Amino acid sequence: MKRVAALYDVHGNLPALEAVLAEVGDADLIVVGGDVVGGPFPAETVERLRDLGDRVRWLRGNAERELVEQPPPREVGPPPGELERLRAALTDEQIDFLYGLPERVELDVEGLGRVLFCHATPQNDLDIVTPLTPEERLRRILEGVTVDAVVAGHTHIQEDRRVGGVRWVNAGSVGMPYEDEPGACWALLGPEVELRRTEYDATKLGGYEYPQASRQEAAEYFESLVRD
Repeated sequence: MKRVAALYDVHGNLPALEAVLAEVGDADLIVVGGDVVGGPFPAETVERLRDLGDRVRWLRGNAERELVEQPPPREVGPPPGELERLRAALTDEQIDFLYGLPERVELDVEGLGRVLFCHATPQNDLDIVTPLTPEERLRRILEGVTVDAVVAGHTHIQEDRRVGGVRWVNAGSVGMPYEDEPGACWALLGPEVELRRTEYDATKLGGYEYPQASRQEAAEYFESLVRD
């Protein structure tokens, strides 16, 4: 693949997704990296991406898994009633489709080599990695990984660094980014890594408000939850 657009954590933000799709351009493939559902337009967001057909490669995030599997109690999770709301907004067929998605996808991307796409880490869909994650811990997470690069999301904070010969990229969040400027965040891969931010009209959310945090605030909070 020459160019791959990595779109993670849309969380039902259809206006943000539409703005990003308008900028994806001639990318050969779009990788949708999990946590598509949420927000004001969960079903519409799923169908908009499905309409793109074979141009999209899908991953399952924890949001899709938890539509079927009751999540254990944890400090970071959906607000009370959120899963019930999403299940009611989606059809049984949509839920089955989302739950059946793969957890990892590997692609050859020109200029980057073999790239592993996962939602959070190669091991699972919940582990936390942020720009404040110590190199030693990220090395442990990437132990045994044989690809040239790993692209993830989950924490909604864009990042691009190298650890132990592996390039670690967080594509950020299309729908609910924790950044210092507003917009929809994503990544364009090949032959380099471009961390992108796309402006969109938030008034189209109909008054729905997503949680807000700066990069530093979000990273510090997530790291406080890590139990090594």
